Amino acid sequence: MGEKWVLMKTAQTPTNIAVIKYWGKRDETLILPVNDSISVTLDPAHLCTTTTVAVSPAFQQDRMWLNGKEMSLSGGRYQNCLREIRKRAREVEDKERGIKIEKKDWEKLHLHIASYNNFPTAAGLASSAAGFACLVYRTNGFGFDAVFALAKLMNVSEDESQLSAISRQGSGSACRSLFGGFVKWIMGKEDDGSDSLAVQLVDEKHWEDLFIIIAVVSSRQKETSSTSGMRESVETSSLLQHRAKEVVPKRTIQMEEAIQNRDFASFAKLACADSNQFHAVCLDTLPPIFYMNDTSHRQVLIYICWFLLGDVGEKNMYKTKEVLIEMVKSWLWDIVVLGSIPVKSRDMNLWRTTSQKSVIEVAYTFDAGPNAVLIARDRKAAAQLIQRLLFYFPPKSDTDLDSYLLGDKTILKDAGLEGLKDVEALSPPPENGSAQKYPGDVSDFICTRPGKGPILLSNDKLALLEPETGLPK
Repeated sequence: MGEKWVLMKTAQTPTNIAVIKYWGKRDETLILPVNDSISVTLDPAHLCTTTTVAVSPAFQQDRMWLNGKEMSLSGGRYQNCLREIRKRAREVEDKERGIKIEKKDWEKLHLHIASYNNFPTAAGLASSAAGFACLVYRTNGFGFDAVFALAKLMNVSEDESQLSAISRQGSGSACRSLFGGFVKWIMGKEDDGSDSLAVQLVDEKHWEDLFIIIAVVSSRQKETSSTSGMRESVETSSLLQHRAKEVVPKRTIQMEEAIQNRDFASFAKLACADSNQFHAVCLDTLPPIFYMNDTSHRQVLIYICWFLLGDVGEKNMYKTKEVLIEMVKSWLWDIVVLGSIPVKSRDMNLWRTTSQKSVIEVAYTFDAGPNAVLIARDRKAAAQLIQRLLFYFPPKSDTDLDSYLLGDKTILKDAGLEGLKDVEALSPPPENGSAQKYPGDVSDFICTRPGKGPILLSNDKLALLEPETGLPK
């Protein structure tokens, strides 16, 4: 082999949001979870990681760059992924360029990996899921995206589920990003983790009506990382043990049925309940972990008021909406801390009465961060939702609507909103008497939908590394 050549692959990998949460490991090294989890893959047109992986005999060491900043690859997770993917590498030949890499050569060749996220990296948006996923399918990214890219570069023959077992060792949630649509990460039972892998439940076309809005409350680094938070929860939270053994196994079956049947009412109740309980586990941890903040809680309140009063109007058992709103506010601690609606008889009678009459339009879920992920049953519900969100959380005066709402902006037309004047003219939602607004509490909204899995990019102009040197552009 000559010393001048560089071979590259570039992949685009989606991120995912869990609707049944992964929290806690039974093996820290292999990243084996204490329970199954289910996620929805987001459209990579709006949220993705692009990763380029390069190999060359001229490279002196493995190197990685994330969003232009060089990162250390000395960590055990990175090394585990690289070791496992190199084991599976096969012969690669580029006859046009006269390049041939034998299987044995991969152990000696070094890699350059560059990834770029188009979303906050450490604010609870499962960014590591996209990054590690890309790494697998090409030799150019380190994450799920990297795994995906590395596999392509190294001519690896394993299918996506088998690759997910490698991607999992870089980031647990990463393994779910190797598929589009709804994906289940099976916790597995084997000590070596061989049966802990991801499988696709349905593809992205199965439930095309769903529309997803992410309220980015903060893009700052989390005070407690997911890795350390999980470890502390496993060590100190009795609620986590109960959740893993008693709650999630049943809830996972129910969620699979809801997805298969496109039963949005059941889907929404399960997603909200699981999000609530996840954050209850965090608060049950010693010391307690606070991922949600006041803005997160306000968004839960908007959801509850809309759900309880949206289709019931004045027919509820109380005389005024204000009474119900105050009651719902008093629930928030129970909802967020205990993971369920309180069981006071009067409150539960009202809950049963209104929930039977109301059509559930939106589900919410929060990962390990303050950012709300709101899933609407269809575009009509999404348009109503964005009106409510923009009423309560309008952009600051120096921010234009085009930069405030990202992703699929066509929803603005559905909502009858063309500019800031339309946002300023919005009336208070009928189910909530409060007209208080919170400009600046949300940095932006990202609108998207269920999306496809990772793909290779054939356009060399999209590569993040220079083809001559293998260094960042």
